[in-house]
Amino acid sequence: MNTQKLLNMALNGVDAVGYRLDQLGITGKVNRHNIAAFVMAEQKHLEGEWDSIQVRVNRRRSQVEKITHQIECRTDALVSPVLSRINRFRASQ
Repeated sequence: MNTQKLLNMALNGVDAVGYRLDQLGITGKVNRHNIAAFVMAEQKHLEGEWDSIQVRVNRRRSQVEKITHQIECRTDALVSPVLSRINRFRASQ
C-alpha cells in the first residue's frame, strides 16, 4: 500500500470522526482542513525552534573560536621569548 492511499484513508477517518462529533453537537472543528492547518503551523513552529538552536550553536562556536585564537596569540607572545632564551643558552654551551 502506498503512502497516498494511507493518507487518504487517514483523512477519510478524520472526516468521519469529525462528522460524527458534529452530529453529536460536540464540535465542528475536527476536519482535515483544521488538522492540516494545525500541522502546518506546528511545522513552522518547529522550523523556527530549529533555526533558533542553530543560531545559538553558531554563536557559541564563534565565541569558542575567538577565545582559542586569543589563547594562541597570548601563548605565542609568552612562549617565543622563553624559547629564544633557551636556544641562546643552548648555542652558548
